[in-house]
Amino acid sequence: MRDNALVEYELVILREQNGQLAYEAHPSGQSPAVFMSKEITGSTAVFENPAHDFPQRVGYRRDGPDSLLAWVEGTANGQARRIEFPYRRTDCE
Repeated sequence: MRDNALVEYELVILREQNGQLAYEAHPSGQSPAVFMSKEITGSTAVFENPAHDFPQRVGYRRDGPDSLLAWVEGTANGQARRIEFPYRRTDCE
């Protein structure tokens, strides 16, 4: 949101595909991409699509009861990149 207007969005669908978890991303203004599960534990989920331009990996890690770290990473223009998105529970009141 910017100035009370929707600027961009991303719809994510998690589904089973061939015995794996598939992360299907539908970002606004772009074609959808599917990333297949590479690592799933009690606190981490990492999905990968080596053929995608950027990112090639999408991950989430629970960092305690009230926080979550999300990230995208891979190679863009021959350079390794990682962008992190830290989330923390907040009161909605």
